[in-house]
Amino acid sequence: MHRRNFLKTGSVAGLTLSTLVAASCSQPSAEKKADAPTDSKDDLFELSEATITDLQQKMQAKQYTSRLLTELYLKRIDEIDKNGPKLNSVIEINKDALNMADAMDKERSNGKIRGPLHGIPVLIKDNINTGDNIHTTAGSLALADNFAKQDAFIVYKLREAGAVLLGKTNLSEWANFRSTRSTSGWSSRGGQTKCPYILDRNPSGSSAGSGSAVAANLCTVGIGTETNGSIVSPASVNGLVGIKPTVGLWSRTGIIPISKTQDTAGPMTRTVKDAAILLGLLAGIDAQDSYTLGSKGKAETDYTKFLDINGLQGKRLGVEKSAFEGNPAVAALLQDAIKTLKSKGATIIEIELNKQLKEIGKGEFPVLLYEFKDGLNQYLSNANSKIKSLADVIAFNKQNEAKAMPFFKQETLELAQSKGDLNSKEYLDALKNTSSGTQKAIDKILTDNKLDAIIGTTNGPAVCIDLVNGDYDNGFSFSGPAAMAGYPHITVPMGKAYELPVGLSFFSTAYKEGDIIKLAYAYEQASKKRTAPIFKVDLLG
Repeated sequence: MHRRNFLKTGSVAGLTLSTLVAASCSQPSAEKKADAPTDSKDDLFELSEATITDLQQKMQAKQYTSRLLTELYLKRIDEIDKNGPKLNSVIEINKDALNMADAMDKERSNGKIRGPLHGIPVLIKDNINTGDNIHTTAGSLALADNFAKQDAFIVYKLREAGAVLLGKTNLSEWANFRSTRSTSGWSSRGGQTKCPYILDRNPSGSSAGSGSAVAANLCTVGIGTETNGSIVSPASVNGLVGIKPTVGLWSRTGIIPISKTQDTAGPMTRTVKDAAILLGLLAGIDAQDSYTLGSKGKAETDYTKFLDINGLQGKRLGVEKSAFEGNPAVAALLQDAIKTLKSKGATIIEIELNKQLKEIGKGEFPVLLYEFKDGLNQYLSNANSKIKSLADVIAFNKQNEAKAMPFFKQETLELAQSKGDLNSKEYLDALKNTSSGTQKAIDKILTDNKLDAIIGTTNGPAVCIDLVNGDYDNGFSFSGPAAMAGYPHITVPMGKAYELPVGLSFFSTAYKEGDIIKLAYAYEQASKKRTAPIFKVDLLG
């Protein structure tokens, strides 16, 4: 999410007008051309666009082993991410990846198949703990010494399912909660990640590396995290399917936090089916995360049962009318998507959710400030790092300003540090108004209009990378309502504007993941808008 713009306006739910996307972020240069030799429509990578099902079938037929898949993806990372286009999406490779793959191959040869993720290579965001030899840093140099003591709950579930952890992905430092002038996809430890569609464009954030890597076929599937927009925005910008689950469906234990009321991890994949597979396998009640208790009796272990090509038949969908304003190319994509939805049996009703949330959304930033300070201090107090508090992070950055803060500073960290504890009246008032107020507004619109879900453009096309001025507005954004409410949200590719992907959002009330997956899958199968990136140097190149 380009959190800076929302924080400046005070409303993370704001839906804004947009000017046309600039033709190019910078003039092409010989040096840039040399950096991107794969700027071609012919990407001959043999695993390009391969799904979980594809790879399981190939392993079952003994055409591939998990080790070979892992070797191919590691080679791909070296060629595409570290050389070639230099996407810079992977912050650290797992030295044990091949050993993990070998172990899964041995189990397979002995007749043991753990499930659909058995032997499948996965990349995860670098704010998720792994109790191994991979750092967990949130992209911050301050945590460059941090090796987690144990796996995050969802990483434990990944290992249990037989996945192969390739490594970790870069992110907007501190999940884009450091500065009001930040650039998405940049971290002091990992540098700047690029959008694989057009390399001078920003992959959005904060799950920038996961979005860029999955889009560029550096792994089979990936995992991001979201507080507000940090899964769905980079998924949309990078032509992916992204699911932000209901808060509590996936445990947050072992994930560097921003907000206990809004944080969640979620799948970032190239297909709805792969996202549904990952979603069910990593759901589960965790005694260390009380929010997961709310999922009892509501979570599914297998969301693939909702994959129905006729899932739109007879459904009523509310579309936010503000989504038709602004950039005409993006609005045209939405109109085309609506035609597809109607052709598959859906009824579309225009709604105005944005107006109701404009004032409510102003309370979100104070909530995040209080919860970030509280949650980060708890995390750091038990971390394997010399940094033990938010105050330590701020002090480290000041002492190492040239490396830690070369482009933007840490106004958001300092503002969070100035806040009190979670008993503060400001926090309690803001929390009540933001969370319950947003839930009531969404639920009322769903009920009054007899809607199955709300839809809209996820966000605008990728903006230019600008480390000098930071992120700027890319138009309509629809991450705020579901994020503030803690409700599930899925984005699916709905086409490209100016050769840049744009996603279509579906969201509903709590624990309705199955319902919106059904809608998204039916739309995906009817539209088929996902296309692989070709690593263009710039829009004019």
